[in-house]
Amino acid sequence: MTKTVKTVKTPPSAPAEGAVTSSLRVGVLALQGDVEEHIAALRACKAQPIPVKTVDDVRAVDGLILPGGESTTVGNLLERFKLAKPIVERAHAGMPVWGTCMGMIVMAERVTGSKQPTLGLLHIEVKRNAFGRQIESSEQPLEIEGLDGKPFPGIFIRAPWIEAAWGGAHILAYVDGKGVMVWQNNLLGTSFHPELTDDLRLHKYFLQMVSAAAKR
Repeated sequence: MTKTVKTVKTPPSAPAEGAVTSSLRVGVLALQGDVEEHIAALRACKAQPIPVKTVDDVRAVDGLILPGGESTTVGNLLERFKLAKPIVERAHAGMPVWGTCMGMIVMAERVTGSKQPTLGLLHIEVKRNAFGRQIESSEQPLEIEGLDGKPFPGIFIRAPWIEAAWGGAHILAYVDGKGVMVWQNNLLGTSFHPELTDDLRLHKYFLQMVSAAAKR
């Protein structure tokens, strides 16, 4: 039986210390990209990271991270290994999914100037490589709605930005007026790479989403 996702009106706030338990099994799509960095961050948060490569892996986790990499390649690999449909089905059933950089592109409904395959989960249009080439990579302090404390260190590497959002997608952070973080019920997207920093707040933020979904 398909689980019905309960609509959440406002994005979650930052979790309290100790709110995340070690019982959470969080998958990291392990086809390409910053897999090990996300796994290390999840372990530091006391969660159980699971590399996801098969349909059975998708069905076994409580939440899923789509890491940075090359979006066209990963989109094609998702279709080749028949992972796209089960990920979409589980997301529609309420499983939290977080895409970072390339992962956000793969989750988007539309990609500016491209017909590349995506999962079509996030109600956003993204522009690839919007912040420039790899040589123009940068770190920028980000004020993120719902995240307490100092600005978050946003690491942008050939990063996309959000051109438009609709249908419940809520922008949580901006750079020069362009969206770089989005929340939509059980879905999260970031243009930047939290896994490349020592700051665990966004991984804990996602784990709070996973914990809340597991209780519904």
